[in-house]
Amino acid sequence: MAVRPTKPALVDQNFKKVSKTIERFILSYVSKSAAKGLVIGLSGGLDSAVVLKLSVNALGPSKVLGLLLPSEMTPREDIEHAIDHAKSIGIRYQIIDINPLLGKFAEVLPEDKIARGNLMARIRMSILYYYAAINGYLVVGTSDKSEIQTGYFTKFGDGAADILPIADLYKTQVREEELGIDYETIDQILRMLVEKKVKPEQVARKLAVSINEVRKVRYMIEKNAHKRKMPPIAYL
Repeated sequence: MAVRPTKPALVDQNFKKVSKTIERFILSYVSKSAAKGLVIGLSGGLDSAVVLKLSVNALGPSKVLGLLLPSEMTPREDIEHAIDHAKSIGIRYQIIDINPLLGKFAEVLPEDKIARGNLMARIRMSILYYYAAINGYLVVGTSDKSEIQTGYFTKFGDGAADILPIADLYKTQVREEELGIDYETIDQILRMLVEKKVKPEQVARKLAVSINEVRKVRYMIEKNAHKRKMPPIAYL
């Protein structure tokens, strides 16, 4: 059996240095914006936990508000993880069940599974911005570079934010997860396609992956390009 060559590692990061850089960025942006603090949606996952920790390190726990916004589909363990982390780090947090809001929408809207999922993300973001408005806070996002490049987020939902602390870190520099292709492979392909401008055939050859995997990632990049741009204007 042929052994697949080991894929080259992403550029090594000095994570202590990276953390300090991100924390300075958060403090500077919040100060320049004349904001009083940050509000963050807590999902119970590692991305939000990392962003929460960086935010608290930058501003202190008193200036960070965490919101848990579960639906009937949210696993109980995710809620428990988010609560435990919020308590351990010493921030204020609130739990707001979004099911009543979803129910009201369901009374007047046709049923569609994908649209409902996007609606949940936009309801959550609306709540985050509501609390940001009444507190004089900014909304801190938890999207990483892999999610942004592949469009793995809801436009004007979890993709909306005032500040994105980990958006220049690939998923594998934060954690690993599945998206049809493992994130280790996705991140390597993204780096070569987006940063190094390598052609798909060369990417497949250099990384010893199938050309179909490379084309799938390129398709995700192209298909979701609109999510990374402001809406086009018809200038007169």
